[in-house]
Formats: sequence, structure tokens, C-alpha cells
Amino acid sequence: MAGRLLGKTLATVSLSVALASVTVKSSGFCSIPECRSSFSSCGFHLNSNIMSGSNGAKENSHKKARTSPYPGSKVQRSQVPNEKVGWLVEWQDYNPVEYTAVSVLAGPRWADPQISLMKKMGMLRERAKNGRYEIENGRPRNPAGRTGLVGRGLLGRWGPNHAADPIITRWKRDKSGNKITHPISGKNILQFVAIKRKDCGEWAIPGGMVDPGEKISATLKREFGEEALNSLQKSSAEKRKLEEQLHKLFSQEHLVIYKGYVDDPRNTDNAWMETEAVNYHDETGEIMDNLTLEAGDDAGKVKWVDISDKLKLYASHSQFIKLVAEKRDAHWSEDSETDCRGL
Repeated sequence: MAGRLLGKTLATVSLSVALASVTVKSSGFCSIPECRSSFSSCGFHLNSNIMSGSNGAKENSHKKARTSPYPGSKVQRSQVPNEKVGWLVEWQDYNPVEYTAVSVLAGPRWADPQISLMKKMGMLRERAKNGRYEIENGRPRNPAGRTGLVGRGLLGRWGPNHAADPIITRWKRDKSGNKITHPISGKNILQFVAIKRKDCGEWAIPGGMVDPGEKISATLKREFGEEALNSLQKSSAEKRKLEEQLHKLFSQEHLVIYKGYVDDPRNTDNAWMETEAVNYHDETGEIMDNLTLEAGDDAGKVKWVDISDKLKLYASHSQFIKLVAEKRDAHWSEDSETDCRGL
């Protein structure tokens, strides 16, 4: 619990991405307190050229992972121009900065041991064999390209660090219970549960890190309960009642909106974020009617938000929401020519 609460206080982040999707196969899940927050897993599809490392980065791809200073520090990354991001682009003068946070070097249970011990135990090769990334100079290599920084930064694991994002939706209804359609697009309006981050005041999707050995479905349910329902502060009786309702919501059919690499400011050449964003939809609204939204943990506020292209969410969270609107055939834009197109 102490490690989880510590992690909730540290800033985490999101991504900016191209929309041609490529999924990076995960090599296992982990828990990182520094990342365990709603802002830890804001990810999106990366351009296939970036993933292959062939042509460098497009302007809006692999951008967060090159920003300075590095989160929680004054460390400045070596600058990496768009055309030099891809590993297949030769760059003999590339000289990334080395940085791993003191909290990670202290060797807490959620962090990997030093790289020398990992090599000795053969752990790096085993992970790389199960994933889709390479080992270079004895370290995992970020599949999306150069970041200007080596080491682990704030991330506990060498290679992929895994998170989960629950996107809870329902139809907007009038007082009579009828679905409300948008007057211009003619499509039903979808709503989702959003939290307001305490650190920057921006609205975001709830979410957090996957505990060791924990199933994604359990993480999604746990994080939603902690951040949107304040489950950590409930009594034993309240928790039991809450668990019954959450079980109904999270045991139904769902949509995996995205699974893969995340363009995140904490990423380095050797450690990076991957996430799975899943949409759980309450079609009738009856389940969520029995749950009272209450901000908890790292969330300052929580509320239902109408989905549209006018949303101003933290980083690129609106891109996840746009995909949900498209999948549910819900209203997104007043411009019929661009409504959920180009995904």
C-alpha cells in the first residue's frame, strides 16, 4: 500500500501518436509506484515506420518521449531531431544522457535489479524473446526509436512497463430515459467517466500500473474503483457492495481500444510504457446508476463527460475517446465529413 500511495503522487504522462496502428507485443506486466496513476498510461497507435525504425519520426509521433526536462528531475535529454529517431538511421555521434532515478536505484520490490545481474540471470534475453524488441549493448532497445536518454529514468523495469486504462461509458439520456441525439450529427451522445488530475488540473481517463502477476481485468477494475469511486476510503461493508456492482460492470462484453507502446515522457532508450485501453459500456445505464462517483486517490474530481471533438483532455486522451465513439457509432464531430473518419 505504501508503494502504491508513493507512486500516485508522482507525475506521469501520456502520448502523442500517429494513427496508423501497430501493436507491440508485451513481454509481461509489472508494478511501478512512480507510474501508478491515471496519467501513467495515456497511449496511442504509433506509425508503422516508427515501429520499424526505418524513417524516423513524424512530427506528432514519438514526441513526448523526447521532451525535457525529464519528469521529476532537471535532467535534459540529448536532442533528437525527427529524422534521427529511427534506429535504422545511422547516427554515429548520438550521445544520449544516462539517467535512472534514485528511487529506482534504491532497489524497491517493484523495480528490476541492476542490469549486470539481469544479464547474469538471463532475464533480459528471456523478456526480449517474448516481446518484439532487441537487446543492444546489453540493454533493451526502445522499439519506437531514440529518446535522447538511456537508463530507466522513473520506470522500474528494463524494457516494457505495463499499464491499463478503463474507459467507462454510457448513453446520455433525458429525464424520461430516452437517448439524446446530437442535433447536427444525428448520432446518440456518449458519455465517459473522467477524472481531474491533482497535479495539473486537466481532465483525463482513470488508469494505472499493473501489479506483478495481476490480470489486466483486475487492474482495470481496481484503478477505476480507487480513482472514480474512492474505494480505498470505503468501509468493509461499502467495499463489498461496491465490488458487487463493479463485478457486473467489468464482467460484461468489452472492447479493447488499444494495446501497445505509449509515447510517454518517462520513456528512455531502454525502458518504456505500454498500455491496454479497454472500453466497458453500460448500455442501459442501470449499473452506473447504482454507483456514486467520488474522486479518490490521485484524482481531484470525477464526473460524466459528453464525448465530442471539443473535449480538452490531458495529452492525447481524446484520441482514445475518439476511437470509442467510432466503435460505438456515437457522436463525435459536428462536421459530418470528419466524424470519426481517418482512424
